[in-house]
This record gives sequence, structure tokens and C-alpha cells, in this order.
Amino acid sequence: MTEPLWRPSPERIAQSNLARFQAQVTAPLGLGNDYQQLHRWSTEHPEAFWTSLWDFCGVIGERGERVLIDAERMPGAQFFPDAKLNFAENLLRFRDDAIALDFYCETGLRQQLSFAELYAEVARTAQALRDLGIGPGDRVAGFMPNVPHTVIAMLAATSIGAIWSSCSPDFGPAGVLDRLGQIAPRVLFCVDSYAYAGKVHDCLGRVADIAAGIPSLEQIVVCPYLETEARTGDLQQASSYADFTANDASDVDFERLPFNHPVYILYSSGTTGVPKCITHGAGGTLLQHLKELVLHTDVKRDDTVFYFSTCGWMMWNWLVSTLATGATTVLWEGSPFHPSPNAMFDLAEQARITVFGTGAKAISAWEKEGLKPRESHDLSALRTLLSTGSVLAPESFDYVYRDIKSDLCLSSISGGTDIVSCFALGCSNLPVWRGELQCVGLGMAVEIRRDDGSAAAVDETGELCCTAPFPSMPVQFWNDPDGSKYRAAYFETFPDTWAHGDFAKLTQHGGVQIFGRSDATLNPGGVRIGTAEIYRQVEKLEDVLESICVGQDWQDDVRVVLFVRLRDGLTLDEALIQAIKGTIRANATPRHVPAKILQISDIPRTVSGKITELAVRDTIHGRPVKNTDALANPEALQLFKDLPELAQ
Repeated sequence: MTEPLWRPSPERIAQSNLARFQAQVTAPLGLGNDYQQLHRWSTEHPEAFWTSLWDFCGVIGERGERVLIDAERMPGAQFFPDAKLNFAENLLRFRDDAIALDFYCETGLRQQLSFAELYAEVARTAQALRDLGIGPGDRVAGFMPNVPHTVIAMLAATSIGAIWSSCSPDFGPAGVLDRLGQIAPRVLFCVDSYAYAGKVHDCLGRVADIAAGIPSLEQIVVCPYLETEARTGDLQQASSYADFTANDASDVDFERLPFNHPVYILYSSGTTGVPKCITHGAGGTLLQHLKELVLHTDVKRDDTVFYFSTCGWMMWNWLVSTLATGATTVLWEGSPFHPSPNAMFDLAEQARITVFGTGAKAISAWEKEGLKPRESHDLSALRTLLSTGSVLAPESFDYVYRDIKSDLCLSSISGGTDIVSCFALGCSNLPVWRGELQCVGLGMAVEIRRDDGSAAAVDETGELCCTAPFPSMPVQFWNDPDGSKYRAAYFETFPDTWAHGDFAKLTQHGGVQIFGRSDATLNPGGVRIGTAEIYRQVEKLEDVLESICVGQDWQDDVRVVLFVRLRDGLTLDEALIQAIKGTIRANATPRHVPAKILQISDIPRTVSGKITELAVRDTIHGRPVKNTDALANPEALQLFKDLPELAQ
């Protein structure tokens, strides 16, 4: 393709936060408006860049004199070692009557909180935690849906220096204990029930099982959700939120702590063992989120920002940081396809969303449903669409501009729980090229590495790496006192270099293409193939709803096996097999064509919605999947066991 799918107008560029940043910070250096020059400066002069970002975004706190020490150590470098700040203080900087949280539920329930009302709720909740003796370093956990009380509890905990960690209520008790059980929280926030896809699910029984497995718990707080008053049932050590916060506190006494003081504990997917407890620092998380929201996504005070997420996925943490910009944060709880496949576009229209985020699979599903919101909905407010969770296929780019909106910045973004942010993402001042993430993030020294550790050329695939430290690197893994698990996770592939685990390439346009996880990369005949290259071709076919592709050890080599889930009532026959193979061969290469194509009725996925190639690969080889509690539908793995076709 010789032309981009979209270019920002000169007016949009001129009015952007990034243009203002460039005028204030980099114009005096003679860098002009070129993004690649700005990126190069941001990685070659990290002290100047991150200091400028702190000042530009008005971070509340004491910055200190030193910016970066031990810069050559990966891991081990420290940003702003003398700084003192509080994460929640920065997210609660606005205390006026503008809408902070605009909450919607699939049941039709809606609730709005102004910044002043949010601050008042946090003040009472923080005081209640202090009255329990909760302080800096203590863990406060949530087993919560994506409701305002989850945000309130997180802000209250982090305002006093406690560490927040959460699991969404679609986790079973074993999955929750695998996570929260490792970090010994003293307080657990929960609800008595939640709604999903038209059904109400009770939580109190599971909360009792969870509490029984966490001896450190001193207090359970049951928040209201579907009913105005919360039920505590027979739970021990439980209070309703109303009783817990029955105090007259009106101000928050923010604890300012070191830059790397832990703020969040997030969890790896856990499909290859007990989840890793990835601990993120307050300062690094704040700076990185502000950079991505303010400079890359161009969020301003009059924006309305939404990302479809549960509270067990890092995109929730990313979304909530929107509060620091003063924009309205939209929360949705429930199925994104209930009460109809148009639910998310109904939300976008009603809430007048300007920045809308979702998973790549949702965009593919909208197209499969034949939705054309450009014709059915008023999306005049929408100016940016974000996508993550898996690779956004080039055909999905076409669908967005054809059937959703033509004047739109479509930003595919990629990073993860490991960095609670992005390595590659969007930029509202750059064009959108079909199938590409627009740019590498400012301050991120991203490089593609060959297997031998050398730097790959532009348009050459390899391992996505980062060669210099950045503020949102984890400060530690919980229960990893010597740092060995941390180093093994990212630094064993290439010395002193973060290896992220994505198979990717840099493009001629300065963008990035991702081809799937490198640990799921196929290797037939010694040629590396990203699974995303196959998915994008297979899912072009109307009869295929989704697919999963793995490598099977076969006759001293690896053969590619593709499993497809078809539309209801359809059976995989020879004609469809040949259509799938023909589409892959014509649009990829003969090496991409699977040796086996099998029909499957369900595909296992994590609770955040990602398909689990490694779990399927272990299953077809007869190896145990170490932690099925990490899966939303572990029963789906049974479909892949002892398939006679895989012995042929």
C-alpha cells in the first residue's frame, strides 16, 4: 500500500498535546515536528525526556535533583531516586463538578460521579482503612466488577501508600487464591453479585471460599452494585460499604512515598504455572500512563475515554489513570454483546465517547456480525479507536474505516501486564498504515533482535526487545527476594536487554507489526511463522468465527495444526478445508498452510479474553496444563485431548 488509510488534519495536529510538547520542549533543541527525531531524542537523552514529561504533565510531588542512576543496568536502573509522590493524589488532582466516572451496566443501570463526589468517597474510604491500621506497603485487594466502587477502593488504598491488587469476579476461588493468596492482603473489597450476558451470578459463596484460603484477611467490605444495599450474608469479618465508611472524613491525607514505592500488583496469565506477581511502582506507572494518554492518545479535559476491560486486566489500570487528565472515564460492566451485538456502539453514542478502546477480537466479531455502525449510530464524537489484546488484522483496519468511521485515528497498541503500558502504540499526529501499529512509544528503546542477538533490519522479523531502562519496568516480583524470577522472565534471552516475547518487525513507516507471541511462534522446517499471519487469513472466511493454531511435534519436525470454530450448524468439509488452505497459500506462503485443519466447538481463553496457544499445545502433546484456573473456560481443553486425527 502506497497511501495510508488515514492522515490527521493540520488543525488536529496543531491543536494536539504533542505539538504543544514539541513546541515547548524540543523546538528550542532544533528538533522540529518530526516524530522519529523526537523519539530518537527521547531514548538518547532519557533524563531530559522524562524530566520534561514530568513538568509538562504537572506531576504532583517532589521531583528531586537526580533523574536516572545506574542507567547501564538492566534491571537495576532507578528513575527519580530522590522523588516523593502519591499516585492517588495525582489521579484526584481535580475536585470540581465535572464528571469523573460515567458508569454503565448491561442491565441498564447508570451512575455518574463528579470529581468532587469521587474525592469525597475516597476520603471516607481511606479514613476507614486507616482506622483498621492499614498503611504503606499493606496489600488491599478487590474481587470486583468494573464499577465505581472498585476505583474508589483503589484510590483510597493507594492514597495511604497501600498496594492495590484485583481479580474480576469471573475467576473461580482457586484462580483468585493462586493470585491473591501469594500477596497476603489484609482487606478484600467485593460485591454480593454481578450480571453478565443477562444472568446474575452470586459472589458471596466464592468470597467465603477465598477468605478461608487467605489467613491474612482482617476485613471484607461488600460494596453495593445491583441493589442499593449490599448483602453480607454469613460472611465472617464482613461489613457493608455503607457501614465501613460511616465516618465524617472530608479530606484525604495523601502519603507521599518514593518513586518506586509499589502501587499495583498484577498477574501473568498463569497458564504455564502459578501466576507471577508483577509489582509496579507508583511513579513509573503514573509517568508512563501520562505519556501514553496525554502525548500519544491526545487526551484532554473535555474528552470522554473508554476501554472495555475487566478489573483483572492491565487495561483497567491504564484506563483509570485517565482521571489524572481531568477527562471523563467511562466504565462498562457486563458482556460487550449484551443486550445486543450493538451494545458497545450504543454506549459510544449515549456517552459521547471520544476515545474508545477494545480488543482486536471484538472488532473482528463486529465484522462477522455484519455491524455497520457508520450507518446505524451517531459516532460524531468519536475521534480515536484503540485496539489491543491480540494482533489487529489488516482486514480489521479496512472494516473500521469502511463501516465504523472514516475520519478516525485507529491505534493498535501492544505492551502488556509486564510493563503496565505499551512498547508500541498510536499517535494522533501520525498517519495510520494498514496492519501497522503507528509508532514505538516515546522513551522506549525498542529494537528487533535476531536469534543470535544482533539487531534486525527494517522489515525483518525477530524478537521485540528494549535495550534501555524505562520507568514502568516492574520494581520486583512479589516473593522473589533475589530477583531470579524477574531476571528469568525478561533478561535470559539476551544479556542486559528486555526480551518481551513478541515476534515482530519495524516497518519503513516507523511503525511496528506484531505476529504473535514468540513462545507460540511456529517453526516448520526451521522457518519461523507468527500465528497472527495465519489467523488474519483464516478469519477472512465468513464461515470461520475464530481459530487457534499450534505447532505439533511430528516426525522429527514441527507441523502446523489449525483448529477452527465455525458458525452454528456448519461442518468442516473438504471444500472448506481447501478454501482455508487456498486463502492462506494465496495471501501468505505455502509454508503457512497447515498440515492439519480440524473443527472444534470452543477455544480456551484466559479471563481477559486471550486465546491460549501454549495450553492447547501442551494438551495435544499430552503434557499437563499447569494452571487451568487461569482460564475462563478450562473445559474447552478437553476438546483437544486424544484427537485421533493428530496421530495420523
